[in-house]
Amino acid sequence: MIAEAEARSAISPGDTLIEATSGNTGIALAMAAAVRGYKMILIMPDNMSLERRAAMSAYGAELILVSDGMEGARDKALDMQRQGLGKVLNQFANPDNPLAHYGTTGPEIWQQTNGKITHFISSMGTTGTIMGASRYLKKQNSSVQVLGLQPEDGAQIPGIRRWSPEYLPAIFDRFAIDDVMDIGQVEAEECMRQLAREEGIFCGVSSGGAVAAALRVSKTVENATIVAIICDRGDRYLSTGVFLP
Repeated sequence: MIAEAEARSAISPGDTLIEATSGNTGIALAMAAAVRGYKMILIMPDNMSLERRAAMSAYGAELILVSDGMEGARDKALDMQRQGLGKVLNQFANPDNPLAHYGTTGPEIWQQTNGKITHFISSMGTTGTIMGASRYLKKQNSSVQVLGLQPEDGAQIPGIRRWSPEYLPAIFDRFAIDDVMDIGQVEAEECMRQLAREEGIFCGVSSGGAVAAALRVSKTVENATIVAIICDRGDRYLSTGVFLP
């Protein structure tokens, strides 16, 4: 998003950038801003893990915590932009978000499955991953089933949301995916721990949810190649105690 905004001359080194984040994109933006010479202000819900906060600060980003969730973080970012305090990249409405996955994630999946992928499963936060990758995969083979994952009512899974209509990301196109699946807190966390202990895959809760959903789908199909996105690292959640027995 930073590189594309630079190419359009929408931003230039020395500018202040603002973004609402639950963690992962914020960490990446903080790193890119440090390399390219921007001041980065990140706004994050105050219930996110300490590791995420520490990583953003390590890259020199200014961190603002809010108590009213991602919706509040998004509202505050846009309000700060209106006050002239910086420029919002807005991963929730920025077409450069899915474009990155159209150009990288989608082709990588297609290549590594030798074009044999039948099902693509991704947790949905900004929805950039699933929008971009699915667009590429459907272009190669329209019969690929694209399944989006959202937390069931009451679940608090970092990085993915069950958005209310007024906060649904502008980049999201419901017609680009075949179905939406719900994932529960316990199922996602149990699969996350199982991946670490049995497969050596140290991932976050939303990734555990994606793999759990893939296992669910695998019980209903035969001769399928199912791809689930593992989009987060487990070491960003150690302080929460989620990996304890």
